[in-house]
Amino acid sequence: MAAEKSDVSMAEEIKRQANEAFKANKFSQAIDLYTKAIELNGENAVYWANRAFSHAKLEEYGSAIQDASKAVEIDPKYSKGYYRRGAAYLAMGKFKEALKDFQQVKRLCPNDPDASKKLKECEKAVMKLKFEEAISVPTSEQRSVAESIDYQTIGTGTGSSNHSLQVTAAAVAVAVALMAILMLVVRPFVATVVASAALATFLVVNKTGWWAGYTDEFLTKGQILNIDVEPQYAGARIEGDVITLDFVKKMMDDFKNQKSLHKRYAFQIVLQTREILMAMPSLVDIHVPNGKHFTVCGDVHGQFFDLLNIFELNGLPSDENPYLFNGDFVDRGSFSVEVILTLFAFKCMSPSAIHLSRGNHESKSMNKIYGFEGEVRSKLSDKFVELFAEVFCYLPLSHVINEKIFVVHGGLFSTDGVKLSDIRAIDRFCEPPEEGLMCEILWSDPQPNPGRGPSKRGVGLSFGGDVTKRFLKDNNLDLVVRSHEVKDEGYEIVHDGKLITVFSAPNYCDQMGNKGAFIRFEAPTLEPKIVTFSAVPHPDVKPMAYASNFLRMFN
Repeated sequence: MAAEKSDVSMAEEIKRQANEAFKANKFSQAIDLYTKAIELNGENAVYWANRAFSHAKLEEYGSAIQDASKAVEIDPKYSKGYYRRGAAYLAMGKFKEALKDFQQVKRLCPNDPDASKKLKECEKAVMKLKFEEAISVPTSEQRSVAESIDYQTIGTGTGSSNHSLQVTAAAVAVAVALMAILMLVVRPFVATVVASAALATFLVVNKTGWWAGYTDEFLTKGQILNIDVEPQYAGARIEGDVITLDFVKKMMDDFKNQKSLHKRYAFQIVLQTREILMAMPSLVDIHVPNGKHFTVCGDVHGQFFDLLNIFELNGLPSDENPYLFNGDFVDRGSFSVEVILTLFAFKCMSPSAIHLSRGNHESKSMNKIYGFEGEVRSKLSDKFVELFAEVFCYLPLSHVINEKIFVVHGGLFSTDGVKLSDIRAIDRFCEPPEEGLMCEILWSDPQPNPGRGPSKRGVGLSFGGDVTKRFLKDNNLDLVVRSHEVKDEGYEIVHDGKLITVFSAPNYCDQMGNKGAFIRFEAPTLEPKIVTFSAVPHPDVKPMAYASNFLRMFN
């Protein structure tokens, strides 16, 4: 009895230490301490819920869901357990599962205004999801957004009545879909009124009446006028079709001073990048000549001013100073538009000067939640949201440097025997699936134990050093370089030196306190030289400033 009391008391002291580590943003340390408390007293729901919160801070949402589920199993009336699990489901875009948990929180805490607020936001998200599903177009019928845009004719003007009729018909279809959904939850009369109002608003806002002109949201080739860039525009300009270094420098300087790029040039950059990426394979082979070097960067996550610092430390991309940016260019940081236009512009300027690999955040589902979609709507337009989503599907999935170094955003695979030829054969021109090689490339993480285990993120898997070594041996490779995880020093070397994680967003989300890093390889030895750096100041725009309302509520 005395021993049990001692364990309980010791567990409480360790929990207190874990709470302090959490407050100091030392989330990995907090997880370790909560784990020790759980080992001493595994029937305390608070410990499990607190560890779930720590996992969520590290974006380990799968582990957060597991811990929160254990908390409510121990104490079915513990509202915070449902709250933590619901928040993790939201972060993964699983709105329907989240709704069930927040409904339970509301039942347990009927007078809690915060619970009511969270439930309301979750209900909105689920309704929006149902609406989008109702009006979605089957993949087989979807048309390329890029092919409807001619950047040389961006402007406004009157169009044909036939085009007006097409857009009006689309608006009517949207209203009908909305009414069908509303009739499931409200009286038919109310549904009709709401749908009619939505139709009228759609027509007015988008100016689709025969009396109105068009915005660039609905411009298509042959339906728009050839309008020059406004004379008063003082920003960077592209002369003709060639994107030059002078233009990129001017654009970056404008971005640094929080000035915007004209939409015409933004369209030009993205569309030209699309043409380049479409022609590339899913696995790109990179050759670094003897005596030359090559730099690999990890996640940037919309931290534009830290991207500028990388270029300050290591030089601008060029044929003599080539880079590979290993995915997750956007989301979370609130300068994602500036980051992606800069990287794409360098790709257009010189395709061999910069290589780009897809990350798990180059996807519609992530962009909708973590800020890029909202930022694009705010800084550019709705049309760009669709365009970026399309172009992200053309990004290669992996690279091999001098037939020896395998570079991928996430990690390795759920089965042995995967060959480079299998990766080359992936049809990547789609949104990331929830399983299979493409999913695992974007989402998987290394683990210290041998073998394979469930993903702490809830997507992909965790893989041990034995898995890494077999993959390297099977493909005659020496090293795996991946990104995808924040590391205190900006990098981590594991699996007996056979795998390096590199992360290039220092002080991630303005709260993690981590360093950033990049890796320089010099041929022929290709020994990794790791350079670390600290965060630099940026304008007072907080991370996640453009993220979904419900996610900002939890941050």
